[in-house]
Amino acid sequence: MSHVLSDVSTMTTRGLRLVSRDADAMITAVVLPVIILLMFVLVFGGALDTGTEYINYVTPGVILLAAGFGAANTAMAVERDMSGGMVDRLRSMPVSSWTVLSGHVVASLVKNLVTTAIVFGVSILLGFRPAATALEWLAAVGMILLFVGWITWLAAFVGVLVRSPDAAGGFSFFVMFLPYVSSAFVPVDTLPGWLRGFAEHQPVTPVIETVRGLLAGDVAGAGGTAPGDVAALAITWCVGLGLVFAVAAGVAFRARR
Repeated sequence: MSHVLSDVSTMTTRGLRLVSRDADAMITAVVLPVIILLMFVLVFGGALDTGTEYINYVTPGVILLAAGFGAANTAMAVERDMSGGMVDRLRSMPVSSWTVLSGHVVASLVKNLVTTAIVFGVSILLGFRPAATALEWLAAVGMILLFVGWITWLAAFVGVLVRSPDAAGGFSFFVMFLPYVSSAFVPVDTLPGWLRGFAEHQPVTPVIETVRGLLAGDVAGAGGTAPGDVAALAITWCVGLGLVFAVAAGVAFRARR
């Protein structure tokens, strides 16, 4: 067990070093969500009626959008390892596929914590005033990490499957799509009927509603769902998808030669 933890620690350290050396990607991962936050709050916020201050409504959605950008970078990092010879060298060592991919995932979690803190800081400057207790803050951060975890394992799976950085980078279009078609920026009941069903039953909406409710000091469900039910649904989505894609990524890693 100790050697597995040591391997994960080594791969995580390597992943963080790769992130720190890729200044362009790190700047984009931080600056782009901040620009989106400024755009929605300052440009569109006055025209959108969400029943509360728009900055309080939109901040959780932008945080999850930032996590999606970070996951897209993970897909490209895994693909570079697969096609650049790094994995071939590791195959000659007693290092399991799980630890190699886990290093990328843990590094993504750390990077997204930094990005989340920056987005929170900017939103507070714009007027975001959460009413969460210390315990609710911890629960909100935990929910964000669960979301980052499953979407990063999905990114690792994509990075193993594809054969070029461009294909891995295309993953960003997918992760950008999900928050936009959810309750991230507008209430789902304002969407067209044919789109509302998808928005209400995809994993991002319950995660956003849970984080939004925790930060407001009142966990409220999407579409009138009872308090607590939406949080349980969000956790089920994140844990279930995380396990599925973690197993799929490990299997695909071992299968690719």
